[in-house]
Amino acid sequence: MGKFKKSMMSAALVVTALMPTAAFAANEGEQLEGKQLTARSSTVETYEVPQVMKRFTYSSDLSFEYPDAVRGIYVTGPSAGGAKFDSLVKMVDETDLNAMVIDIKDDHGNITYTPDKKSPYYDIAQNYIDDPQKMLKELEKHKIYPIARIVVFKDTLLAEKKPELSFRNPDGSVWKNGRGEAFVSPFQHEVWEYNVELAKEAAMMGFQEIQFDYVRFPEGFETKDDELQYDLGDYTNEDTDNVQKRVNAVTDFVAYAKEELSNYDVQTSVDIFGYAATLEEAPGIGQNFSKISSNVDVISSMIYPSHWTSYFGLDVPNDHPYELTAEYAKVENDVLGKLENKPVSRPWIQDFEAPWVSSKQYGKQEVEDQIRALNENGIDEFLIWNAANNYTEGVDFTP
Repeated sequence: MGKFKKSMMSAALVVTALMPTAAFAANEGEQLEGKQLTARSSTVETYEVPQVMKRFTYSSDLSFEYPDAVRGIYVTGPSAGGAKFDSLVKMVDETDLNAMVIDIKDDHGNITYTPDKKSPYYDIAQNYIDDPQKMLKELEKHKIYPIARIVVFKDTLLAEKKPELSFRNPDGSVWKNGRGEAFVSPFQHEVWEYNVELAKEAAMMGFQEIQFDYVRFPEGFETKDDELQYDLGDYTNEDTDNVQKRVNAVTDFVAYAKEELSNYDVQTSVDIFGYAATLEEAPGIGQNFSKISSNVDVISSMIYPSHWTSYFGLDVPNDHPYELTAEYAKVENDVLGKLENKPVSRPWIQDFEAPWVSSKQYGKQEVEDQIRALNENGIDEFLIWNAANNYTEGVDFTP
């Protein structure tokens, strides 16, 4: 799996360390492999110590229950911190929806709330959500499951601030795609830490799940690999080709993130291109569906019908939301069924028009068709994407 190594601990002596704050509570009196550790003044007993021990477990003061099946909507920072928030809460309350995926780090690299002035994220904060704790308490009151979305490797702000972490043109300038967006490199461990430490902040706020998005290299990277300048980091001397180095870097980041968050009482999820499930691996962007899925609690494939070219025998998949979703679900079920550590499947579905593809309008019928196709294939969880957070009214989310 590349350079990621799970930290291990083997000892014949147990040392009790002082925790840095009261929030990190040691499990006193906790049984280790069924044997109680007991202090004795006159005898010495030998105990078998587990190889892997958690140093602490963090839980926020907020209380949420995992729904029967997560049925959620995407919420931007401005929506979460603005006037639209109340109407979105009302929509969830009045339907069978029960979750929100809320931007904590957005597609440009902005943090959507203002952290403490000592935070390394303070200078890139946009005060969209002026009181995250108040927002989360409102979600707790309405029993809405909160998921923090963190965009990882598409990060124009970090790329411009630290070009050495990015991909650079031959003249040394930061490379950007056709939309003016820059990426930072999955090969750089500093980038891993930058995003995972933010994820820990979100967990301590009370979010129940961390969803990492853009866990990949830029689209079409295989065509740019030879011309761009970048540092391979720990993967420099790896004895494999560049395709596998990219796959290893992306997979290793996911494994690292899950391990680092293992003591924070949160689920770890990753967004991934739907077509990645249909390939052994996507060579340019470094996504291997099976390897990523084996290292997360939840996998969220972006299966918007508008995002497929001719596929599954459909010339224009955008015009056939039910058929596209059903065919994809069959493929994903087959791939996930072969995994030893199978995550929950929670695909992203479409509630928006794509006039650049076809004139097909998306409304109640089209959204329900996608949900029904998932349900018929044993997938009960889903997330709905609309970039402006304008969701179709009157949808039966459990058709």
